[in-house]
Amino acid sequence: MSKKGKVLVAMSGGIDSTVAALMLHEEGYEVIGITMKTWDYTASGGSRKETGCCNVDSFNDARMAAVEHGFPHYILDIRDEFGSFVVENFVDEYLAGRTPNPCVLCNTHIKWRALLKRADALGCDFIATGHYASVGQHTNGRFFVSKGIDETKDQSYVLWGLEQDLLRRTLLPLGTYRKTAIRQMAHDFGYPELAKKAESYEICFVPDNDYRGFLKRKVDGLEERVAGGAFVDKEGTILGRHKGYPFYTIGQRKGLDIALGKPVYVTAIDPDTNTVVLGDEADLDKDAMFVGKVNWLKYDGIDGELEARTKIRYKDPGSMSLLRPEEGGVSVRFFEPAKGIAPGQSAVFYDGNDVIGGGIIQRY
Repeated sequence: MSKKGKVLVAMSGGIDSTVAALMLHEEGYEVIGITMKTWDYTASGGSRKETGCCNVDSFNDARMAAVEHGFPHYILDIRDEFGSFVVENFVDEYLAGRTPNPCVLCNTHIKWRALLKRADALGCDFIATGHYASVGQHTNGRFFVSKGIDETKDQSYVLWGLEQDLLRRTLLPLGTYRKTAIRQMAHDFGYPELAKKAESYEICFVPDNDYRGFLKRKVDGLEERVAGGAFVDKEGTILGRHKGYPFYTIGQRKGLDIALGKPVYVTAIDPDTNTVVLGDEADLDKDAMFVGKVNWLKYDGIDGELEARTKIRYKDPGSMSLLRPEEGGVSVRFFEPAKGIAPGQSAVFYDGNDVIGGGIIQRY
């Protein structure tokens, strides 16, 4: 047994998770690699072939790296767990007029739990992934996620839902490295082709990046059921007809197929009336929102008001805000209006580089 301990590493076959596993192996951990099959692409009905983390080539790449470096590798089929939770939530949220973030649910409710369960079965002390973030421990004893030093790759936003029992056993070895350094490590480990491997930024179960087509295939008769709803302005004046409220998202400008003589944006969605509200860019500015399903990381909740930088989407730099606990969640008031708040998306609260907590935007 290694003095550093035994670690189960999630290996997708891509550069980040492969280098993470090899780094830990080189550092003296007893590594076991595991590749999780989350989705069957034939079930999506999309037009593009398998890409990303769930195709056979990726499985083989992960296994080859493990074999060549002398540690075991397993493939774990979690399609049932994934589909019944992540995909159903994705569909339900769009049908409720919200914009979901399936990567957050997948990471925090499926992948990490699946990893921890198998880590326990294999006698592993830790679990590890190739995310660009770090895990720290506060003086109060609580574990939290911090931003990766590479701001262009930081993935702390999608990890706000990790609970304490998961974080205390999580290793994120890439958090203190930039992507350029990881590419060089791939070369140094003897895998120059990994450094050139294309990265996927799509939703894994929507490989053609057409979520509207995915919804149509998953929900029988959806297109006919929601077609012909009204585009309206903020006063309720009908501006035209749309293709169905689930096919639009807050902040959308392109693909509206309506000519009003000026750029307009989706500013609100009402599923009960199949109405999509259009407005000017300024109408996307909101100074407050309510966040539910909150998971606290750095602190065990907050008493009274707390200043924090709040991110409302993955690429959002964040805006300073005032958090106030309320029944069922947290109210957030921005010091300056935030643009494009979308119910269903994640709101993540930061103290400097550290994640205080996060939740799901309920309303604004």
